[in-house]
Amino acid sequence: MTDTKITPLRARMIEDMRIEGLGESSQKAHIRAVRYLAEFLGRSPDNATTEDLRAYQLHMVDTNVTPSTYNARLVGLRFFFETTCKRAELKDCLHFRTEPRKLTVVFSAEEVFEILLVAPGPGLKYRAALSISYGTGLRASEVCNLKVTDIDSDRMLIHVERGKGGKDRKVMRSPGLLELLRDYWKEARPEGWLFPGKPRISPLSPRQLHRGFSAAKHLAGIKKSRSTLHSLRHSFATHLLEAGTDVRVIQVLLVHAKLSTTAQYTHVATKLIRDTESPFELLAQLQDRRSE
Repeated sequence: MTDTKITPLRARMIEDMRIEGLGESSQKAHIRAVRYLAEFLGRSPDNATTEDLRAYQLHMVDTNVTPSTYNARLVGLRFFFETTCKRAELKDCLHFRTEPRKLTVVFSAEEVFEILLVAPGPGLKYRAALSISYGTGLRASEVCNLKVTDIDSDRMLIHVERGKGGKDRKVMRSPGLLELLRDYWKEARPEGWLFPGKPRISPLSPRQLHRGFSAAKHLAGIKKSRSTLHSLRHSFATHLLEAGTDVRVIQVLLVHAKLSTTAQYTHVATKLIRDTESPFELLAQLQDRRSE
């Protein structure tokens, strides 16, 4: 966003995104999407035609752009044409791709325990940070941006300032997590950022937290290939669901706009599935009654 050769068109788009309240990561993704189109066209993208957009989408398919990346670029282009260029009719030329939905990777409670147990040192910083990821369901960026003053010991809450979507919220914290955070604070004495990086005036970066998780997963001997740090968040939601927590409460904790997004965890809540009685059992009961 600090490009010294910024064009008036890009400056206008950035202003539009700021007015709409888009976060910095979304702004960067939208700018990249427009840049990729401009590179493909070899000219300014604001005068793109329907045939240009058709050719660009075919180009992405032919170059094996993944459906998720493909769709993310189209979201940026839709904003660009509809809001900045005032050419809303072009959004009808942008066709999203569907991607087969894979089951979310979830750790068992035993696997989470092993990961936290071997979190890399020195000290408790990574164990505490990863424990918050699992114990509250916070995203990596939200964990990294926590401040010491965000920990409300009296009310057993953690304040999340400007989480995803720029919204503040509160999340619960367990007594066990509070005890771990107190031990970490006594050891590290952080000031300002709860998990400072290097230099300490900056917070730990999400990339560093991801590396710490990967190291812990390796040390724990867990070989779930598609598992990532975000799998701790998935495990948080799934384990709550299996414990009987209302899915609407989980929706609030995860800050999902749609209940259908949260409901995906019902597909991987194996304990819940296993303990659900099949309606076939009703037939057996009817048979028993018939035999009496």
